[in-house]
Amino acid sequence: MNVFIIGVSGAIGALLAGNLIDRGDDVAGLVRRDEQKRELSARGIEVHVAQLAHVTPEALATMLTGVDVVVYAAGSNGGTREDTAAIDGEGVVKALEAVVLAGVRRFALVSVLPEAERGHHLSDDVEFYFAVKKLIDVMVSMSDLDWLILRPSLLVDRDGTGTISLSPAQPHDEIPRVDVAATLAELLHEPRIRRRILEVTQGSTPIARAVQANLLCDDDSPTSTPGDDADVVSDSERRSR
Repeated sequence: MNVFIIGVSGAIGALLAGNLIDRGDDVAGLVRRDEQKRELSARGIEVHVAQLAHVTPEALATMLTGVDVVVYAAGSNGGTREDTAAIDGEGVVKALEAVVLAGVRRFALVSVLPEAERGHHLSDDVEFYFAVKKLIDVMVSMSDLDWLILRPSLLVDRDGTGTISLSPAQPHDEIPRVDVAATLAELLHEPRIRRRILEVTQGSTPIARAVQANLLCDDDSPTSTPGDDADVVSDSERRSR
């Protein structure tokens, strides 16, 4: 499989690239600065350099020749309105246009749980961030592509467990970035899961089993992750990207 990752130098993007390479996939990606190119190229990643704020859909489309799936893993992490609009908003719009121009059918977006930060005092910039993320989720879900939206709970930097809770709706808890990347890699290798919004948090179900449990049943109703009540909810809820 040939995968193009927008945001391949970011935390999730870099972990996803490593996971896919270990599976034998070909990985390419977009970074903002030339100095990021050498390290990623040494890992076997085909690197393209461009600023999302300035690249055109047409220019981005030329990078997608032979690509099977585009993953949008870039994010502003709730920064300024300008950054949010450029990366979490307009960047995704450009990517969708480029995917269509290039004739790529599959598009995966790393989003955010909408419950993150609820009950806390949020700045206007963070409120804007969540509003943009939701609007973009809607836009992606209305496209004609074979799209997938993955919404992780609070992202933490610790060793992965290899177990998760994955379904269309999850409580806002926390999850290691390693497990999010591994889950996304597993989902990319299950093309039957398409045109779905899935939420993921820490849990007790092995990742491969959790992904298979979310295949549509014969009646087109999604199954839930078995044996996982996700009964631990973090007190430090905040945005996950």
